[in-house]
Amino acid sequence: MHELRSRPGVIACAPSTLLLLVVAIFASSLEPRFSEASERLTPIVRAVRDARPAVVNIQGQKSISETVEGTLTSPRQVNGMGTGVVIDSRGYILTNHHVVDGVKRINTTLAGGQTYVAKIVAYDKKSDLAIIRIRTPSPLPVIHLGTSEDLMAGETVVAVGNAFGYEHTVTTGIVSALHRNVQVNESQQYLDLIQTDASINPGNSGGPLLNIDGEMIGVNVAVRAGAQGIGFAIPVDKALEIATRLLSIEKLDNHWHGMTALALDGPTGPVTVARMDRESPAERSGLKRGDQLERIGNTDIHRPMDVERALLGRPRGQRIPLVVRRENETLQLDLNLARRSPNRFSRQSHQATNSQSSKSVRLAEAAWETLGLKLRAEPSSTFRKLGVPYRGGMQVVSVRAGSSAAKQGVQAGDLLVKMHRWTTVTEKDLRFIVERADTLARAGQVKFYVVRGEETFFGHMSVARRSQTLR
Repeated sequence: MHELRSRPGVIACAPSTLLLLVVAIFASSLEPRFSEASERLTPIVRAVRDARPAVVNIQGQKSISETVEGTLTSPRQVNGMGTGVVIDSRGYILTNHHVVDGVKRINTTLAGGQTYVAKIVAYDKKSDLAIIRIRTPSPLPVIHLGTSEDLMAGETVVAVGNAFGYEHTVTTGIVSALHRNVQVNESQQYLDLIQTDASINPGNSGGPLLNIDGEMIGVNVAVRAGAQGIGFAIPVDKALEIATRLLSIEKLDNHWHGMTALALDGPTGPVTVARMDRESPAERSGLKRGDQLERIGNTDIHRPMDVERALLGRPRGQRIPLVVRRENETLQLDLNLARRSPNRFSRQSHQATNSQSSKSVRLAEAAWETLGLKLRAEPSSTFRKLGVPYRGGMQVVSVRAGSSAAKQGVQAGDLLVKMHRWTTVTEKDLRFIVERADTLARAGQVKFYVVRGEETFFGHMSVARRSQTLR
């Protein structure tokens, strides 16, 4: 090898440094030179460009055993691959549970090529969702979140993922159908999926399904074996609802804030304080039910998940500034997290048990008065047997004669699954709706959905005002 010597006006470089300079110059020459107004920058190109930095590729090995002719074989190592999306700049990533289940070393590669080993933070087997975390020296770009509430059959969608191990593969298609149920195997069933003809191959699982604006509207999850042009994704609103529970600071930090925050006007907010535990940090901060959360610390609150994100990792006793909207006034409050105490929760549980009966009676009376319905919770197994895309609902026991529900044709035996924007899975959901009866009464007729047999019907009913409090 010839010795590299310095000459007048020339800086001597080590071979490795010179190579890096050459690569950088060559790479820069490959960068697009057209303007933002170029017709080549189609909406799909922009959507991929905006989302790509928040998409990660996941690889690792896991041991699997198979049953052959009734005999369990010895475990063998297989290579696994999948995709994930960054939902918090500190390295929290949403993916499918099956992508990381049983993987000892979860190798996670960013769009820039940097690889980190991730740890599982929390998971939900039933929904096949998990949150993993990597620790990076600088904050990560976060995926742009959309909503699956207003999806339309036929609209353009884009899938990004680690298809067959080819990193950041992009495929396009349309929304083929909504509310699909898919039985993948004996142990895994998906309900209420988005169906698309965008190619979703092995390795795409856990990656984003994007709309034309580059917003994630689904989490790619399943390919139907033997079919072509059929892929599926978990609706993003459902995925984020589960992610909110997985990021709960009570589970991860053993901390307590004591408030239930919901997006009353749709998945994208505003986020409203629906209830608070007695003597909780939220109550002591001066928050009130009905307050709209605008900011916690430096985090703007657009979804209920943002509440957990904003408080995750905060030490107890630290003053956390809140910005809330109360009616037409903006208020600044301070929140101090507390330790989750098993004794406190046991005491609250005991007190709740003693008062549950009277509360249930008052709720039943209020539902009869405001909705014209007597309801009781229906187990989720009923809906699985029917094959309808709902995880639960309330069975109509009787209908008050002359009520708006009666005029709309609601019958005893119907299963009420949704009212306005809210599901009616549990007694808690029903209480939430009844507590807002006065507001719904002023709004006029409210859309509702019932399951009858294997069919779903909807109508519009008027809600009456309450004459007494539920407390």
